[in-house]
Amino acid sequence: MNKSIILENAVFNLESALNAQLAGADRIELCDNPAEGGTTPSFGVLERARKLLNIDVFAMIRPRGGDFVYSDYEFEAMKADIMTCKRLGMDGVVLGILRSDGSMDTDRCKELIQVASPMPVTCHRAFDLTPHAEAALHDCIQAGFSRILTSGRAATAEDGIETLRGLVKLADGNIVIMAGVGVHAGNVKKIVEETGVSEIHFSARTYRDSDAERHNHRISLLDQLPSDSGVFICDPEKIKAVRKALETN
Repeated sequence: MNKSIILENAVFNLESALNAQLAGADRIELCDNPAEGGTTPSFGVLERARKLLNIDVFAMIRPRGGDFVYSDYEFEAMKADIMTCKRLGMDGVVLGILRSDGSMDTDRCKELIQVASPMPVTCHRAFDLTPHAEAALHDCIQAGFSRILTSGRAATAEDGIETLRGLVKLADGNIVIMAGVGVHAGNVKKIVEETGVSEIHFSARTYRDSDAERHNHRISLLDQLPSDSGVFICDPEKIKAVRKALETN
């Protein structure tokens, strides 16, 4: 493929961030708490990532798991986190706020985007939970988002190809449509060719069990992991495979 595709990797720890950079990712989305779909990383993780990485680092701004309807206290916390990201030299942030009816909260999003300026801001998959894709797209443009991360409102980006294609056409260059969820070397070329997206988001995630000895087997700390003492890491070989698939004619 002649078209240059931006690869963004979602990472949940510093090891994964370094793996992504070494494997050729163009940008990372730095998060915490994979079991909750990603929340804001700690100050320390943000600071170390900025010192260790040369590629773009976008930080997740999400004060908790669950829905995207936030209280005034949470909204103020998001502002504070954005200011921290600016001080630390992040290249961008990722966020999204919905109203209780599921529509984009354009006013609050615009306010956060103004706080983030001049950093670009990505709208995360809160977009996929809105009732009307076209209205949400226009809301994102009005609010000032630079891009939208979306699976095409489907379980995976491959399942959402038709919607992704329509969103790229509707965006008409006014906002970037970045396809994500379930993207891998086996389907990335199809997704790009059939939708026209210029950016891809994926985790290249694998699970590594812990070497730590466990002494109390009666307690489980995290049911979502195969073992509560292990960690999800970004697999550099999976990133390289995606890049290779895109470069194949």
